[in-house]
Amino acid sequence: VAITRYGQMTAGSYCYIGPQGIVHGTVLTVLNAGRRYLKAEDLSGKVFVTSGLGGMSGAQAKAAVIAGCVGIIAEVDEAALLKRHKQGWLMEISNNLDHCIARLRYDLLFLLGFTLCMICTLEDGIHEVHFLQPIFLIYSRDARKNKIALSLGYHGNVVDLWERLVYELDTTGELLVDLGSDQTSCHNPFSGGYYPVQLGFEEAKQLLSTNLGKFRTLVQESLKRHVAAINRLADKGMFFWDYGNAFLLEAQRAGADVEKRGANKTEFRYPSYVQDIMGDIFSLGFGPFRWVCTSGDPLDLATTDSIAMSVLEDSIRQGVSTSVKQQYHDNIRWIREAGRHSLVVGSQARILYSDQRGRVSIAVAINRAISEGRIKAPVVLSRDHHDVSGTDSPYRETSNIYDGSAFCADMAVQNFVGDAFRGATWVALHNGGGVGWGEVINGGFGLVLDGSTEAEERAKMMLSWDVSNGVARRCWSGNDYAYERICQAMKENATLKVTLPHKVVDENILEQALKH
Repeated sequence: VAITRYGQMTAGSYCYIGPQGIVHGTVLTVLNAGRRYLKAEDLSGKVFVTSGLGGMSGAQAKAAVIAGCVGIIAEVDEAALLKRHKQGWLMEISNNLDHCIARLRYDLLFLLGFTLCMICTLEDGIHEVHFLQPIFLIYSRDARKNKIALSLGYHGNVVDLWERLVYELDTTGELLVDLGSDQTSCHNPFSGGYYPVQLGFEEAKQLLSTNLGKFRTLVQESLKRHVAAINRLADKGMFFWDYGNAFLLEAQRAGADVEKRGANKTEFRYPSYVQDIMGDIFSLGFGPFRWVCTSGDPLDLATTDSIAMSVLEDSIRQGVSTSVKQQYHDNIRWIREAGRHSLVVGSQARILYSDQRGRVSIAVAINRAISEGRIKAPVVLSRDHHDVSGTDSPYRETSNIYDGSAFCADMAVQNFVGDAFRGATWVALHNGGGVGWGEVINGGFGLVLDGSTEAEERAKMMLSWDVSNGVARRCWSGNDYAYERICQAMKENATLKVTLPHKVVDENILEQALKH
């Protein structure tokens, strides 16, 4: 059966499980950004500034707290802020930049002397304090120094926030932000995905519907200001990455200073998070594996969580490389935190990053638990398309493939076909998602585990192909982690045969050959 539908990433293969997936991916991105850029295993007291609290970007608030840092997330739409606060994902809301800066520098506020103030209780019990005539302000307990995890939503435009951080740097010499990114919907910048700083939210919406040309001009001017502020802070030591939302691409089109000197047009001054942070994780074969308990029973989900943790812990005891061990530990931590943070929305589903060995082992263990009656009903396996092999996207998932094949869609198509022949219950091949239509091809699947021996065999065959296809592609492009992992996979599976690339020992060999 073939159908045409709007679904872009996981929705295209009927495997969207709500924001849990992006929360997990964002947690891992922030943790690994800290390791790469700050050389820090512990992000307590580090400050992460970004934007967006919508359907996907809303995960940033929860992820910042799970990662243990101070997160300030700008959002122009008050409804999105209130929704995330009501969910419990956003700890505080403020529309005052002075307050945001104070929360970066200080944790508690004391008022001394006479002052006239209003305390307003808003919807959902949110409190806003308006100081009309403050006399003396004394702040104590530096939030960063005391390593307090915080998610603060700034109700306003992120450009104003970035420019205020530049002002603080210029006037005090203090750099108040360690990590930065952006999750505005820049893949759709002129249809409400990005709002210009020059206008308020409602005013911008009105202009969008009445004068698209002027709206477009203001967006591009705003993007140039946006980048100029980021550049200023980055020059002083803040680390920024593109979150795969086409932010740098649209900024480049607007004329902002984002070009990487001496590089091709797919590379920018700042890396994509896949290039610099998650790419090596993908090359290790790790990606967002997920499952849904069709019983809808939270107890079944708890059982699968326990099974997954046991599998990963057993793998560590049996011996794995240091890089793989670190990823297993991150995901064991994730499962433990996931239940406490109430991340299930709708279906009883779980996501974790795992490699081929982990995915197959978890699938087999869950299938046997169904057969034994410890899980009441079938479980559907899938993955996010933001994975080692599910998506060809030169500005995101395949942005760290430098052999010239980043613009080819072969990997997603091969996954689609290969998964179908190896036992997937359904497969999907579709366009769009994150970076926009025309910029990406996705291949997805669903695989039902019903406790049968046939389901176990299908899981072993299909999951092995689904991961190894992508690792092999990354190996051929010259990634050392992928080379190591595909060699290990062939040792573990005698039926897997992958042609290995010959490494270039002398980079001048082509030039020398042409001389003759």
